[in-house]
Amino acid sequence: MSQPYLDLRAKTKARDRRLRDKVMSLEAAAALVGDGDHVALGGCTASRTPFAMIWALVRAKRKGLTISRSIVSTEGDVLFASGVSAHIMTSWFSQGIVWGISKVMRHYTESKRARFEEWSHMSMGLRYRAGAMGLPFLPARSMMGSDVAARLGDEVRKMTCPYTGEQLVLLPALNPDVALIHVPRCDAYGNAQIDGLQFMDADIAMAANKVILTTERIISNDQIRRAPDHTKIPFFTVDAVVEVPYGSAPHECYGLYEPFFGHMDDYAEQTARDPEAGAKDYLERFYYAPESWADYLGLIGMDAVLDAARRGRSITND
Repeated sequence: MSQPYLDLRAKTKARDRRLRDKVMSLEAAAALVGDGDHVALGGCTASRTPFAMIWALVRAKRKGLTISRSIVSTEGDVLFASGVSAHIMTSWFSQGIVWGISKVMRHYTESKRARFEEWSHMSMGLRYRAGAMGLPFLPARSMMGSDVAARLGDEVRKMTCPYTGEQLVLLPALNPDVALIHVPRCDAYGNAQIDGLQFMDADIAMAANKVILTTERIISNDQIRRAPDHTKIPFFTVDAVVEVPYGSAPHECYGLYEPFFGHMDDYAEQTARDPEAGAKDYLERFYYAPESWADYLGLIGMDAVLDAARRGRSITND
């Protein structure tokens, strides 16, 4: 085991894990993210994307972030076009199947201004799992049937299994400096409950050195204790809690609101015409112009917000 990984474990062990009030503003939470940090994003594709925190980081003009996520959607466009990140690790980079491969990602990577580091979906999950377990790597068979591993070079190594003699791929752990995760509800301490698919969020929270939760609503600890089986992220992994309704807009938060498809259609059309200018215009209008998250939602439009909420509630029994 290398000394840097032992240092990482010591740093993680020294974290403040007290049961304490962690509620703060978007701006205060953004200050916990430093230039050059590795930032992991919770959720997947257009589900529970921590857009409010990304909005705050863009406005704070963070630079040099390495981003990792299971599957990246339009948030990747925003991070590249704003200059917040020039390196994204993921298994897929697209606004969504309907809109095809990201035109913005393709423009920035083909012009060598940004890097899309591709791993298999299983590999991303196992790398976070290794980080959560405090292991420097996990053995797997993922990517052995493709050239993805070969394209990653020294990032991926192989071993001969001492029990079976077969070849296995060794996947290095991912231990982000900061994780940004959006949840439907949590208490002031950071006990977070997730409805629907959890994706890789629990492992990301356990693997990261800092965790920033944005939440649709803060509820009491008494309410959390009434349904402990719904609590997927425990308080002792969390450093900040920010209450921010519609914090995944224009993406979805299961059971509360569906994606804002009209908004996403307009964005796709705008960036298809001119990836760079389209993304820059979008940033100017929705990220730099509004002074608050409420102003941002106002630009998206109340009709769109109400429609997304109606569709979101229709898939649950609440």
